[in-house]
Amino acid sequence: MDPFDDLLRGVRADGALLDLARPTPSGAAPLGEGASLTLCAPLRGETRVADRRVRPGEAAIVRGPEPFRAVGDGVLLTGVYRVRGEVPGRLLRVLPRVVVVPDEHDCAGLLGYLEAQVAAGRPGRQVVLDRLLDWLLVCSLRDWFDRPGSKAPGWYAALADEVVGPALRAMHAAPAEPWTLASLAAEGRVSRTTFAKRFPQLVGEAPLAYLTGWRMALAADMLTDQPATTVATVARRVGYADPFGFSAAFKRVMGASPSAYRTRAWPTAGTTPTTPPSPVPAQRGGRPTAARNG
Repeated sequence: MDPFDDLLRGVRADGALLDLARPTPSGAAPLGEGASLTLCAPLRGETRVADRRVRPGEAAIVRGPEPFRAVGDGVLLTGVYRVRGEVPGRLLRVLPRVVVVPDEHDCAGLLGYLEAQVAAGRPGRQVVLDRLLDWLLVCSLRDWFDRPGSKAPGWYAALADEVVGPALRAMHAAPAEPWTLASLAAEGRVSRTTFAKRFPQLVGEAPLAYLTGWRMALAADMLTDQPATTVATVARRVGYADPFGFSAAFKRVMGASPSAYRTRAWPTAGTTPTTPPSPVPAQRGGRPTAARNG
């Protein structure tokens, strides 16, 4: 388990709109309106997606929710992702408006198979296409993050570091553990001093600040996805034995108390949740007091 896995876990093309559009020079109807992400893959011909040239074999990812246009003389496969939640939101916030991944990316060979599946019309086609699009999205994002100059988030590059990588994976695998600077340093098999210096150099913030931000993101999604769950239960699940300490940390990071955050997402019973409020920048938070899980 690592940050990239966690952030993409909620990004799924279940029921995604899949369309073989034939863009024209005069322009087609806007795409991606209201979507968190739109994946575009030209199957034939050159296309301009959101004013960026995209050729067959390449993939473009456009961050929403604003619509965009695709123009050209080819065939374009599109997949729409509507993402809700603070955890995947941490991924969306680090992406530029448009990402174009060259044709040497890991899943370039998948595009021909996608086209064949669209044309085949066999039973279960939609589920197969959704999963293939998920695969293409993950490959495209990973390849873009790996490219020089992509401005990938610090945690992504830090995953390959022999000191910081194990600590990041440990925090994501067991966020409720009572992590301390010493126990996180032990994951990387270095001293506390070495770890405390190296982690912010690569990630951009202190270890315990990162941990607090990750816990609050998980907590925010629990509050909105599970409206019947109590604040105390959510607190325990992210490593806080004291709900008052958890509430203070949540408000400091997310800009609202847990109850207020949930109310804004679920204003009345039985309604569809709105987009949760954007968090304020994470600050260094206090350590939780939960006991170690068995």
